[in-house]
Amino acid sequence: MRVSASVFVFLFASICEASAEQEVPDYPVQQVSEHVFVIHGPREIPNPTNRGFMNNPAFVITDRSVVIVDPGSSVYIGEMVLRQIRKITDKPVSHVFVSHIHGDHWLGSHAIKQAYPQVKIHAHPQMIAEAEGGGAQVWLNFLSRLTNGATDGTQAEIPTEPFQDGQEIAVGGLTLRVYLSEHAHTKTDAMIEVVEDSLMFLGDIGVYQRMGRMDDGTFRGNIAALDRALALKLKHYVPGHGPSGGSEAGDAFRQYLKTVYDAAVKYSEEGLAPYEIKAKLLPLMDKFRNWPLFEEDFGKHVSFAVLEAEQAAF
Repeated sequence: MRVSASVFVFLFASICEASAEQEVPDYPVQQVSEHVFVIHGPREIPNPTNRGFMNNPAFVITDRSVVIVDPGSSVYIGEMVLRQIRKITDKPVSHVFVSHIHGDHWLGSHAIKQAYPQVKIHAHPQMIAEAEGGGAQVWLNFLSRLTNGATDGTQAEIPTEPFQDGQEIAVGGLTLRVYLSEHAHTKTDAMIEVVEDSLMFLGDIGVYQRMGRMDDGTFRGNIAALDRALALKLKHYVPGHGPSGGSEAGDAFRQYLKTVYDAAVKYSEEGLAPYEIKAKLLPLMDKFRNWPLFEEDFGKHVSFAVLEAEQAAF
């Protein structure tokens, strides 16, 4: 019995230690409009310290229920989002809106589905197809590796409700209007407007004071999507990463993308190599050089832009 008891104590202590390492502390909630609240996450990549938390989970409190937008990258982050919601309202969560396929934005749906089994989880139809086709498991594995297992235990609750471009979803007296892109940050992007609040959730089509991933994206498509969002002249824009604000929260990244892509077109035609284009662009990057991940991403972005410009020329 002593051996069994010792084993039990060891296992219990190990479980408690793992749980403590995985639990995500409560992050501050900012009310950005009458009905919309945002938890602005860390701006670095997922790691053991931030436990994979890096995006901007948000929630919309309607007359009858709560809509969550992008509940984060793990069940533990989703639980944190729910704790913060419950500090403000006891209304149930009726919907989750997912902005795109990247798992740091949506795998927290696991916690929401556990708490509210009838919740409807919405996403771009291509996001659903990619997640079902293996993308969900790719992101589960990727986040586990980056965080040394801090996201382990998370299960992929793949959305079942496909968005349509221009669709309006009425929830508790509010109208949520959907804007889909064919290929912007990814091929799975949805932006969500809260019409009554003059507010747009940009997803990672728009990031602010932090570099955005372009590995799966297109400069021209991302710029066009931001043009569409900014043309609405809304009062509030919520980026996928970085602080919320007015039009600057979307326009800054648009300026960055356009500057890089225009230079790629111009200098590629002159026969310059990507490293030479990067050198020419650096003096124009003062506004962005202090953004987290600039040093890691800028060279890649120039190369991606050159490749896209060359493909567009044929």
